[in-house]
Amino acid sequence: MSFYTRLNKSFENAPRLPLNDCTKYVLFSDCHRGAGTNNDNFLKNQNLYFAALQYYYRTGYTYIELGDGDELWENRSMKQIIEAHGDIFSLLSLFHRQGRLYMLYGNHDMIKKDRRYAVRNCSIYPCCCGNNPHLERQPLLPDIKFYPGIILENTSARRIRPDILREEAVLEHTPPAPKDVYLTHGHQADFFNSTLWRFSRFLVRYLWKPLERYGVLDPTSAARNYTKKQKTELLLHHWAEQEKHILITGHTHRPALSAADNFYYNCGSCVHPYSITCLELEHLHIRLVKWTLAAKPDMSLYVAREVLSESVPLISSE
Repeated sequence: MSFYTRLNKSFENAPRLPLNDCTKYVLFSDCHRGAGTNNDNFLKNQNLYFAALQYYYRTGYTYIELGDGDELWENRSMKQIIEAHGDIFSLLSLFHRQGRLYMLYGNHDMIKKDRRYAVRNCSIYPCCCGNNPHLERQPLLPDIKFYPGIILENTSARRIRPDILREEAVLEHTPPAPKDVYLTHGHQADFFNSTLWRFSRFLVRYLWKPLERYGVLDPTSAARNYTKKQKTELLLHHWAEQEKHILITGHTHRPALSAADNFYYNCGSCVHPYSITCLELEHLHIRLVKWTLAAKPDMSLYVAREVLSESVPLISSE
């Protein structure tokens, strides 16, 4: 199966969410939440992520995670990950209760595509209440589903017939109509991390994880191998250009947003050395945002939200 077929398959029967002037989405990818050990690459940015999550919850965004949210190649137990980052999962649970949480799976959490695994490991969590030493089971993400892809369907563009819209664009020089946005993790363009993901997981779990303690990074990872990263991004861009879609992914950990490119964007990741990045979609525009630690004049520290690029309109490139 070619990368093109794998990407097409990811959007078969994909859920469609509305995209219009009133919708607000924030897209994160590649959190790689771990078990709180020395190998947990998310650990250094957990406070930045939690602060960002609080901001998006308060301001009414819908949270969409584009895969590799949890590191299930290096770790076998989802329960340990939830326990290590309980405050974050509690906040994600609040998003879920309000219907503002959507999750995709990537190569590092591919196992979540098994519905039984998701129900067994993500629906509830043990909670010790008060002085009661017995653990009680509390709702976490009940009925959560993990998808290979999601489509943000531009409902505003469909209020007018396409033929009328094109005629108006010609006669009145109106801007092109906004278009649908396709969301997936992006590992589909990487044969080693899609078709051979079980073999890749074996290598990471039993070879690269122990070596990581000594500073040896996985050379097969698209996030750490520049040549592999570039090849993967070129394939993703090629698919988007051929299909005439806006495609947003993660996987390579390299954030990408440019007004000159109306096809391919990337969220980046939450495991950058000193920051996390995400994409905000609001008023049919998209912007790249970085969350980092900054200092005030009195030398007190705070979590800063920094817009890295001007808002790019989600319009057709045709």
